[in-house]
Amino acid sequence: MTTKAAHPYALMALNNAWANARFHNAVEALPDGAFTAPAPGFFPTLCDTLNHIYEVDLFYIDALDAGGLGRAVYDRDPVTNPKTLAELQSAADLRLARFCHDLTPDRLAEHRQTIRCDGAFDERVDALLLHLFQHQIHHRGQAHVQLQSLGVAPPQLDEFHLAYDRHPSAHPYHA
Repeated sequence: MTTKAAHPYALMALNNAWANARFHNAVEALPDGAFTAPAPGFFPTLCDTLNHIYEVDLFYIDALDAGGLGRAVYDRDPVTNPKTLAELQSAADLRLARFCHDLTPDRLAEHRQTIRCDGAFDERVDALLLHLFQHQIHHRGQAHVQLQSLGVAPPQLDEFHLAYDRHPSAHPYHA
């Protein structure tokens, strides 16, 4: 996925896609059964953590696209096959990167509706994006610990923005 990232939101979307791809690649090294085995964290398994990241991405991407699904994105069974979940996450990451690619200051200031348990709330696009990126980072950190506890060395995920220490796998995500 190569695109010209003209501003920080586009770069963060690309960083997000790269970090998810890199992390899901590391998950492939898990032994059979480990993906759904108990692991320390806010969610009881790595499978649950990565499904949560994916579902919340769907929720916010739908809101950003004004898709109208709202909380219905949560009406799904968890994906227990790590390869399938990686493919779904990659597709969501691509949607987010495409949304962010052509953002303008006016579009960032637009409002989108999010449907919560206690009603509908209007939020600015820039705030939704910042929250979504923070949510990703927060839960990938938890997944990082879970992966390590399951016996797989987690990948370095902060080697994206600086040319000095950019991981070779991050280069295709940069313009």
